Amino acid sequence: EKHGPKKVCANVDLFSGLIYRMLGISEDLFTPLFAIARVPGWCAHRVEEVEFANRIIRPAYKYVGQPQEYLPLEER
Repeated sequence: EKHGPKKVCANVDLFSGLIYRMLGISEDLFTPLFAIARVPGWCAHRVEEVEFANRIIRPAYKYVGQPQEYLPLEER
């Protein structure tokens, strides 16, 4: 738990915790629900590590649009 006047479980992000509380879900289930939602991503990372010699590959991106000139917000 984080230290301070409000106790927040470090394993649960703020918005998930708020929604779980609004739904009346017991705090004992916050961490398991948080983890279950992330298991597919964690599994995908592990598969990548095994396939690509202990490296997690992130896709590269390339902008294919037209170059645009920067305009400050005040000029828009």
